[in-house]
Amino acid sequence: MANPMIWIDEDAQTQAPSARQVPYVLKTAGETLLALGQNALLPQGPLAELSERTARFFRDHSEGPDMLVGALPFEPSASAHLFQPERVLRVQGRHDLGAVPGLGGAQPQAGPARILSVTADPDPEIFAAAVSAGLEAMEAAGADLRKIVLSRSLKISASRDFSAADLMRRLSGDDSVTVFATPLPPRGANGRTLIGATPELLVEKRGCSVVSHPLAGSARRHPDAAADRRSAAALLSSEKDRREHAMVVESIFDLLSPYCLDLSAPEGTGLRATASMWHLGTRIAGRLKDASMQSEYLAALLHPTPAVCGLPRAAAHSKIGELESHDRGFYAGAVGWCDSAGDGRWFVSIRCAEIEGCEARLYAGAGIVPGSTPEGEIAETAAKFRAMLDGFGIDGARYGI
Repeated sequence: MANPMIWIDEDAQTQAPSARQVPYVLKTAGETLLALGQNALLPQGPLAELSERTARFFRDHSEGPDMLVGALPFEPSASAHLFQPERVLRVQGRHDLGAVPGLGGAQPQAGPARILSVTADPDPEIFAAAVSAGLEAMEAAGADLRKIVLSRSLKISASRDFSAADLMRRLSGDDSVTVFATPLPPRGANGRTLIGATPELLVEKRGCSVVSHPLAGSARRHPDAAADRRSAAALLSSEKDRREHAMVVESIFDLLSPYCLDLSAPEGTGLRATASMWHLGTRIAGRLKDASMQSEYLAALLHPTPAVCGLPRAAAHSKIGELESHDRGFYAGAVGWCDSAGDGRWFVSIRCAEIEGCEARLYAGAGIVPGSTPEGEIAETAAKFRAMLDGFGIDGARYGI
């Protein structure tokens, strides 16, 4: 049963909404990590230097919680936004995320925000043309591009600022996902927040243990049980989707193996279900040669995986830059935490929205491989928007999504 009393924080409740920064929240199955306040920011720098900067930070900041929390961007040359909080709480069991201090749940509301507009960016036709261009690039003579992940976004405007509390309360109804909220570098007076419900673990490292659980290959779920079973069975038997998934698994094995004494996928590839989607997933687990290996080093090593970028990584990344007109920002990056012992947990930041006052941008992507079709990828991204649209209380069909 939810226990809202655990979240009481008098300082946060007495601040005016404009003075309050949305806290960092990471809710996994059975545990919620809450990081309140901000002691210090990690200095900026590219992802390749992340582990060096975190090591220096922990040496220079021995006071306060032994933890950095925040987000990694999609673009490896851009800077992570990580900070040391003032306080950290780890709470077991189920709790009302809407009552987390700083999310605005205790503030009186004049009913839900009225949605003024939902705009596709790019238009579905432009996204379809990008998918076709990606397929042509893979089929070109001498091309080494095997997969490219293309994304599109939705821009939402409302009559007043979105409530992080309401959004997270709705998203946390699905126990199969990790719900998160993290502040982003501010661009204006309102500040920015990344909120989402991701099903995908990039990497978790505790001592010598390392785990990654990539997802690739997706199908929409259906309210009708028989139709839902057919959708799951079709995904599990799809040659195209299994081929796409195998690329991701192979890449992660190749990258992690040099650092591991052993590495395997003991359960093989199977179905992973969320409330709105079926995914192919493979849990990869191993033992590291060096227990002091930093989780953020491993996250930077794996990111961006073929599940959010493509293969080969450099060629896919370059093609994404050519074909996508919007900045992914922290979408398809990672959210998580790390400590001075090298332990940490990082989740791929998909099924998410960047919120800035009364404006929000939602993202969804799809893996393009030979056999993909523009129509199929439009349908897949529309299905992936569903979780966040439901969180905002928006009927996607009303807006042609």
